[in-house]
Amino acid sequence: MEPVWLAFACGLFIGSCLGFLILGLVSINRDNKLKDTIVDNEGRIQELELQRELLKGEIFRLSKNYKPRKPQPRLRRNLHKKNKKNK
Repeated sequence: MEPVWLAFACGLFIGSCLGFLILGLVSINRDNKLKDTIVDNEGRIQELELQRELLKGEIFRLSKNYKPRKPQPRLRRNLHKKNKKNK
């Protein structure tokens, strides 16, 4: 084999090894970013589900006990003859 073909084969071998290594590092970085966004989104979903349950409970509580009521009348003043001014 000529030295040119030997150098070409070594270049292909080294290049392919480095290519796979770089491709693996990039994919690991991308996977970590995706996992972080998934964890953040799951936390947000749990917060919204909790808020929804609390609001449903509040609506149920308010609608269950809701009765339109008349306002309570004022108390009458007790005007006795003793309290009236003499004219």
